[in-house]
Amino acid sequence: IERVEILKGPFALIFGRGGSGGIINRVQKTPSADPLVLGGMASVNTFGAWDVAADINTPISGNAAFRLNANYESLDNHRNFFGGERFAINPYFAVDLGQWKLGLSYEYVNDDRVIDRGVPSIATAAGQPNTPITGYRDTFFGIPGVNRAGLEAHIVKARLDGQLTENLNWSTTLLYGDYDKFYTNVFAAAAATGQTGTVALASGGTVPYTEPTQRKNFIAQSNLVWDVNLGSIGNKILLGLEYGDQDTVNNRRNGVLSSNTLNLANIVYPTVTFGALVRNTQSNVRFVSAYAQDQISFGEHVDVVVGLRYDRFEIKGSDLIGTPRPFARTDEKVSPRIGLIVKPQENISIYSSYSQSFLPRSGEQFFTLTPTQQNLAPEKFTNYELGAKWDIRPDLNVTLALFQLDRTNATTPDPANVTATINIGETRTKGIELGLTGRITPQWQMSGGYTYQDAQLRGNDFVRLGQVPKHQFALWNRYDFNDSVGAGLGVVRQSSQFAAIRTSATTTRLPAFTRVDAALFFTANERLELQINVENLLDKAYFSDSHNNNNITPGAPINARFTARMKF
Repeated sequence: IERVEILKGPFALIFGRGGSGGIINRVQKTPSADPLVLGGMASVNTFGAWDVAADINTPISGNAAFRLNANYESLDNHRNFFGGERFAINPYFAVDLGQWKLGLSYEYVNDDRVIDRGVPSIATAAGQPNTPITGYRDTFFGIPGVNRAGLEAHIVKARLDGQLTENLNWSTTLLYGDYDKFYTNVFAAAAATGQTGTVALASGGTVPYTEPTQRKNFIAQSNLVWDVNLGSIGNKILLGLEYGDQDTVNNRRNGVLSSNTLNLANIVYPTVTFGALVRNTQSNVRFVSAYAQDQISFGEHVDVVVGLRYDRFEIKGSDLIGTPRPFARTDEKVSPRIGLIVKPQENISIYSSYSQSFLPRSGEQFFTLTPTQQNLAPEKFTNYELGAKWDIRPDLNVTLALFQLDRTNATTPDPANVTATINIGETRTKGIELGLTGRITPQWQMSGGYTYQDAQLRGNDFVRLGQVPKHQFALWNRYDFNDSVGAGLGVVRQSSQFAAIRTSATTTRLPAFTRVDAALFFTANERLELQINVENLLDKAYFSDSHNNNNITPGAPINARFTARMKF
């Protein structure tokens, strides 16, 4: 990966239908005309996990180049029975045709690992929130040898970029992906009955399951970018079209346990037998999108961004269990975006924005629709934001953002059945984010941020959204003593949060935590860099996040990773 881009808030105009909180976009390394370059990396940590990676770039001729990236990871951590491996390879060929550039790449990924949903909760005082159970940081609440997930993916991508005129650029990307995935999961289905009591692995409608999925994707996207001045007004106009076709086959089998509980006083893992198919769906998703955006510059101090995207999303399929049940739904949505950027001086920007996004009822996997979902409109996300950026110096900046995110037709995982979702209506998340990034001195780099969020069901202050801590703070420092040696020190602070949407007084609450991390950096020469990272330097016990009320991730104890990077 060349770099990682984090986009916050609804992103429909750029990426189409999707979630509201944002998206992480990876930018692939591309071949270059530089002379032959060989790069490599290897690392190992105190849990026994290790990985190696290689990066080779070589010119083929005066206008063509080839790049190969590959990596292998052996997975391990502090949790009992966890393990796995992941390997990937990515050959990439590129040619410069003058005004046109062509790239063709293939990516193969194979990932096989243990699925670990963490630890359950335990009741405290009557009428008070449950808390994560302690004393079982390393205990596995699944079935060894059964909890596994695997993915094998083949992805082919072609991209053509060209300059049609001096101020008009065109690009087209074609992607074909073939994915084969399986997921087999046994997990805590209820709170522990006591510190040395029992934990249910099946309860109510929650049962173990195995779920293989095969999917084939084809996506085509084409963009025109036109820089044009109309008098004294500058315009950067984006016009785009996108087409996608996705075929999916998804099966599901529920499991029957030899014992539905684990006895914490003497843990003996049960066996599981998976029965007949309870879901066998074949589905096709097609979407067509058209979008336009104009960034209008009124002189040097005022920019206005106006955009509109049209999406037509159509899903058709059939559940073949018993009497086949066909399902289908078509949604057509327009997602607007408008922003105002004011620059009172060159190093200060003040902005405001309004944007919308939507998520079809078939969810992010887009392979099935329940009879209820089939009649429901998509989730809608509306985001309002006001912010500022101040470049104190070219290498030091401060950012501030105030935001409000409204969701309608909202859904959330069902606290009583982790394999289902429930409709909760309208929610609102309000917050503020402050960031500082850059060099305090030539030797001292700092990156930090603070976020406050208040997320609740509209019209009912009691119902709070899960996985939204009110306060989050992170600060990382790096100090270079000289050209060869540097050190890093950081802290992460997170206030308490509900593990799932709070629907009762006993909804599980994860306690606040503070974690300290550190690092040492050593540059031996132009070809070799060494690095040691220490996570959780003070060895604090904490819970980082959760999947629901009783699948809670315990943070790792103190651990270190040694990394070596080489370049020739």
